[in-house]
Amino acid sequence: MKKTVLAVLAATIFVGACTTDPYTGQPKVSNTLGGAALGAGLGAGLGMLAGGDDRRNALIGAGIGALAGGLAGNYMDQQEAELRRQLQGTGVSVTRSGDQIILNMPSNITFATDQDQVMPAFYPTLNSVALVINKFNRTIVDVYGHTDSTGSAGHNFDLSQRRALSVANYLSGRGVDSRRFAVTGFGATRPIATNATPEGRAQNRRVEIQLSPLT
Repeated sequence: MKKTVLAVLAATIFVGACTTDPYTGQPKVSNTLGGAALGAGLGAGLGMLAGGDDRRNALIGAGIGALAGGLAGNYMDQQEAELRRQLQGTGVSVTRSGDQIILNMPSNITFATDQDQVMPAFYPTLNSVALVINKFNRTIVDVYGHTDSTGSAGHNFDLSQRRALSVANYLSGRGVDSRRFAVTGFGATRPIATNATPEGRAQNRRVEIQLSPLT
């Protein structure tokens, strides 16, 4: 993907806004997502990035050290253990894949139907997530929005973007460095269950947070 920084007011705080065109299938920078971010209050220093190296360089340039060699695995082990402790019984699953940690947040506990504002009852859970990822600040944070296949592709992509951005905005508001984030909406293109049943569709409506070591 082309690594391009789209600066807004000489940005020093960055949120990734890379998404996929629902009609061509090609990656692109989402204008909808960027506009929503401005409205959601990430600040006048907002920028948009396409490409993970931009985040890495911004964080290292700010003095946040990268993890070398085998240190990354141990670092993620500690973060995983803390997340499992904090999120036990919340309905959020914690999955480990290599050096990455994926938090799966089903929409029934995060958002009202067809809405993009985080439900107040979910604030304490996101507060716990923010607490841990603030403590482990040498990880980058990808927030992915997903929907079921009900409705048009355009609507689903837009909703998935806005929901993912709402989660990122909330975490940023709890002190998580915005330069660590990239936000992507996938609509219905990445189901984890069948869309042919209500139970499967419920699993597909979700926001995922992927944590990766800064290396």
